Amino acid sequence: MPELKCTVQTCVHNQQYLCDLDKIQVGGENAKNPQETCCDSFQERKEGSYVNSMNSMNEASDRSAIDCKATNCMYNEQCKCHAGKISVEGGSASSSDGTECATFQCHCG
Repeated sequence: MPELKCTVQTCVHNQQYLCDLDKIQVGGENAKNPQETCCDSFQERKEGSYVNSMNSMNEASDRSAIDCKATNCMYNEQCKCHAGKISVEGGSASSSDGTECATFQCHCG
């Protein structure tokens, strides 16, 4: 599984720049650049929502299985990401459209 870093601090799954999900989905079926991808697993952290930081820290992992719909990416093999490390970015996103897989590299012809 790739090492997953995430800068999307507005996502409920982000715990100290790590994702607490075991598996995420990256969207962008026809993407030709990172801006056309997104983290479909994004869920906005609502103001006032309580997160048990001790529990979340233990559950967050730097490795996640990544289902990838960005079939033009050089790291996509049968809709699975095979990059050694990926970075999901989108600092103040309020929806998955505000996120991107910064590791995406098009193997377009």
